[in-house]
Amino acid sequence: MEHHSSSMPLRGEMAQGASNTGPLVIVTILFFMWGLLTSLNDVLIPHLKAVYTLSYVQAMLVQFCFFGAYFIVSIPAGMLIKKIGYQHGAVAGLTIAAAGCALFYPAATSGYTLFLIAFFVLAGGITILQVAANPYVTVLGDPQTASSRLTLTQAFNSLGTTVAPTLGGMLILAGGVLSAEDLAKQSSEQLAAYHASQAAAVQGPYLALAAALLLLAVLFAMARLPKIVDGEQASTGGWSQVLQQRHLVLGALAIFLYVGGEVSIGSFLINFLGDAKVAGLSAADAAPFVSYYWGGAMVGRFIGFAAMRYISPGKALAFNAAAVIALVLLGIFGSGHVAMWAMLAVGLFNSIMFPTIFSMALNKLGPLTGQGSGLLCMAIVGGALVPFAQGLLADSISLQTSFFVPAACYTFILYFGLKYANMYTEE
Repeated sequence: MEHHSSSMPLRGEMAQGASNTGPLVIVTILFFMWGLLTSLNDVLIPHLKAVYTLSYVQAMLVQFCFFGAYFIVSIPAGMLIKKIGYQHGAVAGLTIAAAGCALFYPAATSGYTLFLIAFFVLAGGITILQVAANPYVTVLGDPQTASSRLTLTQAFNSLGTTVAPTLGGMLILAGGVLSAEDLAKQSSEQLAAYHASQAAAVQGPYLALAAALLLLAVLFAMARLPKIVDGEQASTGGWSQVLQQRHLVLGALAIFLYVGGEVSIGSFLINFLGDAKVAGLSAADAAPFVSYYWGGAMVGRFIGFAAMRYISPGKALAFNAAAVIALVLLGIFGSGHVAMWAMLAVGLFNSIMFPTIFSMALNKLGPLTGQGSGLLCMAIVGGALVPFAQGLLADSISLQTSFFVPAACYTFILYFGLKYANMYTEE
């Protein structure tokens, strides 16, 4: 799951002779942690669904709280950072995210609601972090290589999303979850012990994450980072002027549907691979395969980085969207290994979509770029709402059929890519 900052003119002011390597390493670790925390949700959803015997819609409340936080916290985060500065903002974000991880400890023994609050706090911290950390990548070094640095940190973000499902599968899902029939046979003592062990499976990993985030907060507070000076914000014209930019509004809708589709597929993958018609895998066995989904996005990003020097962004976007629709349909109508690998291969074609839509939507916005970027960041709320829609369909019809929801999302992205296929050539 990639994230971009608003592209405001930024200047870094650094003490003479100070090296950028240390700060850049810290920022890169941040991106890695971010990816890790976001895709761990894909492992926790089936775990919580089984432990609390939830419907799909109830299980998707995880993504609703997580991505809902982006929507709610984005604007206050920007105001906070204006007040306390980027470096303190990043420290605040890390500390809040650590508090969110620490909340998993009491949540594991109290119930689903506290889990949802913990997800919201964690994502709120990550949102503040995003608003603060992205600009650092651009100012830590030569402006001309800023986009290649962003690609590098994005790759580490992808590495985090790739490692998390396998790691989470080993730590959280390894114990396996009893079915409703098995639970009914347990005595009350056995039940209490079972719930305690299920809770402990989540507590350990998230306490470790809380500690890691606090350590990063300390490093960030001590690091000698350049002062980021915001360029003059030429916010000429209000939102009415921003919303008149048709390609921006369509781009925001495309971001909404893309993040929604990507998150939705990731959220349902473990349950999908557990379906007897598909692969019949246990949750613990299915988790490492989710790493292929996110790993594909990492590989695809490198391929895309090379290919998109020669192909127009719109055409590349349309091609990838068409490929995703075909693969998802294979997953819906196929069975066995065909359906399984088709759905996992979606990640590879997801790779370039977020940055491509983002840059196309902001094309030629000039002084409105900052506001346009804010609008696009709020559109990430798609990750909260689309999985919900798929959950409703999964509960009422069937899990396999529910993948029509993300397929429909990608249809709009195909349209957006074709509509602006020649955007950069019509100079």
